[in-house]
Amino acid sequence: MYNVWNNVLAEIEQKITPANFSTWFRDTSIVSIEDGLVIIGVKNSFYTKQLRNRYLDIITESLKNNDVAVTEIDFEVQSNSKPKVRPREITTNDTLIKNHTKAREYAKKAKNPSGLNTKYTLNNFVVGSNNDLAASAAKSIIDHPGDRYNPFFLYGGPGLGKTHLVQAIGNELLQRNPHFKILYTPISDFYSDFIDSVRKGNGKEFSHKFQELDCLIIDDFQFIVGKEKSQEEFFNIFNALYQLNKQIIVTSDRLPSQIKSVDERLASRLTMGGAFDIQLPKFEDKCAILRSKAELIGAEIEDEAIEYIAENVNTNIRDLEGEFSTILLMSEVRGLTPLQLINNGSVNVSHSSAKLHHTSAKQIIDKVAKYYQITSKELCSRTRVSHIKTARQVAMFILSKDLKMSTTKIANEVGVKDHTTVMHGIRKIESDLKLNFNLRDQIAEIKADIYE
Repeated sequence: MYNVWNNVLAEIEQKITPANFSTWFRDTSIVSIEDGLVIIGVKNSFYTKQLRNRYLDIITESLKNNDVAVTEIDFEVQSNSKPKVRPREITTNDTLIKNHTKAREYAKKAKNPSGLNTKYTLNNFVVGSNNDLAASAAKSIIDHPGDRYNPFFLYGGPGLGKTHLVQAIGNELLQRNPHFKILYTPISDFYSDFIDSVRKGNGKEFSHKFQELDCLIIDDFQFIVGKEKSQEEFFNIFNALYQLNKQIIVTSDRLPSQIKSVDERLASRLTMGGAFDIQLPKFEDKCAILRSKAELIGAEIEDEAIEYIAENVNTNIRDLEGEFSTILLMSEVRGLTPLQLINNGSVNVSHSSAKLHHTSAKQIIDKVAKYYQITSKELCSRTRVSHIKTARQVAMFILSKDLKMSTTKIANEVGVKDHTTVMHGIRKIESDLKLNFNLRDQIAEIKADIYE
């Protein structure tokens, strides 16, 4: 039973977000399988409610994919002192590889050969100021596949909703035309399948499979780095589909021109239909995302609690939803509302700017100056030397975004004439961050040093 449940979990892990998998499935187990009745062990009654309401179909499907004849699923709260079966453990690379391979095999056997996850829809994709242009382009693609925004290149940091949006496009296209041939695949799977085809001498068959598609969705394109043969094959497939006006959709964490060793011809073609970025959500966007999620799962949570989570999670949407799920779980287990948990200090948001209250403007200026190998005095001087000016603008940006300082106070801290200079500096960094991934990495490293 342990091996069966391990394989079931490996499949489920591919279908839901990492945060939700960790929250709801990490401590589950199989208690018994008898006459079609499968009993799953859980930590407490709240797990029973959530698993039954939100994941029963996924669990049933995954059990059947593992040859379990299931007619009914029930849940049983397990004692912490004596679990009936071993908890799921993944401790070795071999196990990880086996589980990944198993999951890919299940995907190939699935009823939906498109590789799309039906949970990703436009209805549950929250549109905000951080992604409105990309969402608008997506709707246009759905109405005119292969015509407008082809290829559609979507880029942005991890956990911001790229995969959700492009799979939502695929699901909507399939809903409108069930005979539409669509394939969603991470670039790592494309690469693995291509290597297998070369090894088996099935190169033409591999290429033909892709060229028959009406829509190809490639995820995480940045991982094609260093794979020259795969790039060449993808380039040929891309050209064949494009010439036939078939829709091509590609996601990446950065623009093709900023990915090392990507062929210039390919980089140019990938963005000729337009490149759209998804940025970090602003406070209002994060609140909207959490309210939408609460409505979707029927959770009760106060507006003040939502605003607390939105204010304190400054990384990405994946972490935002993870903290949301954790607080809901704690709320049920402890019998308190989310806001009561927050007010009595029971909640420790891990992806937050928790140390901001103990960080001064001087500390931030010192850290930025150190990173750019200048003195704090130089950073706060009136010099317009390029690298010092950049450091000053980065300091302004962090002081504004993280410490929420006014532009007038920032001007006093960094030694510039007035607040308009600060406003210009902040806007300059915001604009550069859209395309300059080196600057994104630099600011991330500075913040890690500040808040470690």
